[in-house]
Amino acid sequence: MNATQEKVVRCAWASNELSIPYHDGEWGVPQHNDRVLFEFLILEGAQAGLSWDTILRKRENYRAAFDGFDPKKIAAYDRRKTQQLLRNEGIIRNRLKIASAIQNAKAFLAAQKEFGSFDRYIWQFIGGKPRINAWRSGQRLPASTPESDAMSKDLKKRGFNFVGSTICYAFMQATGMVNDHVVECFRYQA
Repeated sequence: MNATQEKVVRCAWASNELSIPYHDGEWGVPQHNDRVLFEFLILEGAQAGLSWDTILRKRENYRAAFDGFDPKKIAAYDRRKTQQLLRNEGIIRNRLKIASAIQNAKAFLAAQKEFGSFDRYIWQFIGGKPRINAWRSGQRLPASTPESDAMSKDLKKRGFNFVGSTICYAFMQATGMVNDHVVECFRYQA
């Protein structure tokens, strides 16, 4: 068996045509672009109570419906735009989650203004550099940590919604604030 025929070892959750490319190219890659961080914040909140595959299936629809996750545009959404979003079958049509996206855009802009960038604000919760964990296949990853607890508490204080500690930890994993690839995964070292 040559190198190209060897079985690639991935985190167990990366198992289908949606999750494999997401796992291989995005999940756990440190993000410092404010727009990308905002997108993940909104998508993680939309995912609450649902599977991440559901969000991945609807991700392009979200990008179109939410103006490419431009926080300035979203912060200005009015009742008419909210009604339009509630009729959009391509996204999660949950009134609270849509209202949360609009409120979070406003809070995001305020944090950007206060800290110079959302990146500078959000990465402070882990000291500015990724936390490298060393989980083994079969180990249960935490749903939250003291850092995600602190992030959640501070985000809520700043007016963000759908930012419980579990959502914050998923956000931290997705944006590479923590490396939770299992050590056997080919992406762990990257």
